[in-house]
Amino acid sequence: MGSAGRDKLLIGAHMSIAGGIYRAVARGEEVGCTAIQIFTKNASQWKASRLTQEDVSAFDSERSRTGILVVGHDAYLINLASPDPELRSKSQAAFLEEMERAEALGLPHLIMHPGAHTGAGEDEGLKNIVTSLNALIRNTRGFRVKISLENTAGQGTALGYSLDHLKRIIGDSSAPERFSVCIDTCHAFAAGYDLRKRAAYDSFMEEFDRTIGLKFLGAMHLNDCKRELGSRVDRHEHIGRGTLGIDCFSFIMNDPRLVAVPKLMETPKELDGKDMDVENLGILRSLVAASGKVRARKRGIQCV
Repeated sequence: MGSAGRDKLLIGAHMSIAGGIYRAVARGEEVGCTAIQIFTKNASQWKASRLTQEDVSAFDSERSRTGILVVGHDAYLINLASPDPELRSKSQAAFLEEMERAEALGLPHLIMHPGAHTGAGEDEGLKNIVTSLNALIRNTRGFRVKISLENTAGQGTALGYSLDHLKRIIGDSSAPERFSVCIDTCHAFAAGYDLRKRAAYDSFMEEFDRTIGLKFLGAMHLNDCKRELGSRVDRHEHIGRGTLGIDCFSFIMNDPRLVAVPKLMETPKELDGKDMDVENLGILRSLVAASGKVRARKRGIQCV
């Protein structure tokens, strides 16, 4: 891809919104991000204070100044698959608020975990997700923000660990065009999709295109994995330091189909006193070339 290609990379990490949503943009700029992910509000609370025009203007100003692309992620409390009508209704209200905030901020994608069926069964859980999302689509006509379904590791009763789950949610919805997909590498590996070798990576991408369609791929989470293939355990590791190894990320960083797709890390911020966002971003940039594996070795990263 060369140096010109590296300059166009959309890579970054999840950034804190502490002190104001607009501050996340400068935090991303400080560590060298060209794209970032944010929560649109406190992720551990159901409700949020109203976004003011000053909040939106300050955010727009920082985004324009830096040129950083920003995507959103919803709060983890939300569970649209729940068999409990009260919790599902509460989740719909919370996600509607998230969509309204993402739309006000002009975010292209709002990433969300599909939900967990909590014992009701996968079929029932998927039906609940589709019903919930259809209601949300009706209440947000004209919105530009995409509902971005994230694949999961399949831990517990979490849905979305299979590409077929994501296909069904989009296909059964009343407006498939309102959706995108976010692929998390750690989650895919933990769910049983092997991405470590070129043939396996190509096979996964072909399956994604055949099952869902590459046109739906709106974002990626680049996370290495602490656990083994098919473990169903969601534990993120720094780039090249986990069971996925470095080759997977080299394939992604050099895939011409993914140039315009923002690639975002959700890894711990520090390790042994190092700013790991800076470290991990440096590794990803070093992979953008045919010699990426050699460069990674020179940086002391184990190539599994």
